[in-house]
Amino acid sequence: MFDTRYKVTEENVWTGRIDSETNYDAFRLHQWVQRIDLRNETIELDTGRLGIAFIGFCCDEGVRRNLGRVGAAKGPENIRKALSNLPCRFTQDVRIFDAGDIVCEDDNLEQSQEILAKAVGRILGLNLFPIVLGGGHEVAFGHYMGILNHLSEVEQKPNIGVINFDAHFDLRPYPNGGSSGTMFRQIADVCECKGMKYSYFCVGVQKHSNTIELFRTAEKLGVQYVLEKDIEGNRFAHDISNSDEGSIMERLDSFIKQNDHIYITICADVFSSAFAPGVSATQPLGLHPEAVLKFIKHLLKSQKTVSFDIAEVSPRFDLDNTTANLAKVLIFAVIDTLASMKNLSL
Repeated sequence: MFDTRYKVTEENVWTGRIDSETNYDAFRLHQWVQRIDLRNETIELDTGRLGIAFIGFCCDEGVRRNLGRVGAAKGPENIRKALSNLPCRFTQDVRIFDAGDIVCEDDNLEQSQEILAKAVGRILGLNLFPIVLGGGHEVAFGHYMGILNHLSEVEQKPNIGVINFDAHFDLRPYPNGGSSGTMFRQIADVCECKGMKYSYFCVGVQKHSNTIELFRTAEKLGVQYVLEKDIEGNRFAHDISNSDEGSIMERLDSFIKQNDHIYITICADVFSSAFAPGVSATQPLGLHPEAVLKFIKHLLKSQKTVSFDIAEVSPRFDLDNTTANLAKVLIFAVIDTLASMKNLSL
């Protein structure tokens, strides 16, 4: 099922401040995370009332093929470091696991994506909510295929909606193989091949980051999208109902209703470079994190979200680990929202 690309997380990865070794209310995430080996076919887990599993995708071969700035392969390591000192603001009925990494060391992106798909499917099969740590945004194709393969075991044609927070559509053709700019075109082709509905919503699209042909491709494929400029005018609005974000929420609600399952993926380059300098393609006028957090929490509360990832965190360019810390806050919000929905948040 897995090959040497799959690595179990080492014991010393999850370390940090310890305020108490016995008082759970003083625990930090590194004290609560349990490492698991997905190669163990007889693994038995106590997933509590909510189980969450991290899996790293240590690969940026897709970024290299897309002529971007490589470095995101080391993203999972830095995100874990940032996560380690988060407080455990949830009850002990929430279980957090680390399911290891998929490592691409031979430039074989396709094989790495295939192994990631198997890992995501295995995590879902264990009744855990996957949080995938990128890695280049090519993580999205392997992640999606893992969700699709898992759901296909019980549904003939799973109805999966993909919501991507990204400055780019990533709908390019791929005659010479996939990259970090082709994933959602690849997903569209998979859907066509299987006779499934293609459902893709991209939030934060930048006009200056996409060609006219990409906008035409999006229209041809029925892609829904929101331009960055249509969100940013109210970036500090606290009452969504009194801003343009209200109409965006209505569009997201309509999208949610049309799909049985939601997969959320974030490319860190959707954010302003003030918040995310450590990416391949920086965006001086990208989104404000507060706006994205509102959308993510809203999506999660639909109870249809089956998986989540964040990509393009590149330590090589990440001044003061700013982008890794942003990823930490986003992941904290995901965990906290999922826990709150089950009354497990403290």
